[in-house]
Amino acid sequence: MTGHIRIVNDPVELVPLLLTFNNPKFKQLYELLDKNWMTEQELAERCESACVASCLSILRKGNLIEEQWRMPKPGEKPSKEFRSTYKTFRANFQCSMIDLADLIYISLSTDENLQKLASHVEDELNSGNTSIADIARKFEVSPLVIKALSKRIPNLDVKGQGLVHVGNAR
Repeated sequence: MTGHIRIVNDPVELVPLLLTFNNPKFKQLYELLDKNWMTEQELAERCESACVASCLSILRKGNLIEEQWRMPKPGEKPSKEFRSTYKTFRANFQCSMIDLADLIYISLSTDENLQKLASHVEDELNSGNTSIADIARKFEVSPLVIKALSKRIPNLDVKGQGLVHVGNAR
């Protein structure tokens, strides 16, 4: 099986990849999913169980995994199993070096100011402002920064030109 090619057309799509591959536990989990279909419980047995749910959430947001229902043994409940979707990667975008620097910074930083900005963005969305452009203007950052932050914040995502709350659908 040759697998699918992950074609990245928007530089913001790098954020889930960088988040995953910068964390050794997430990287280990991804490598397990690259080889086999595994349930969340099986992943927790092989990796640190505390990181499994958050890693699966990031992988889902980045469309980096697929899921299906595993047929249970008689008397057991069905469970979802996961595996990585892509075997190769291709980048097909151009952006300024400043935008690239922002994306890498947002993906890898633990800076307190970045965490404050993420909190303010969530507050803005909770107050009803979903426009990426309006939020970016309010906090004097580029729309790309707001989009990248939404890829990092577990319960937010981009839909069109706005931000939306997402659930942890399992």
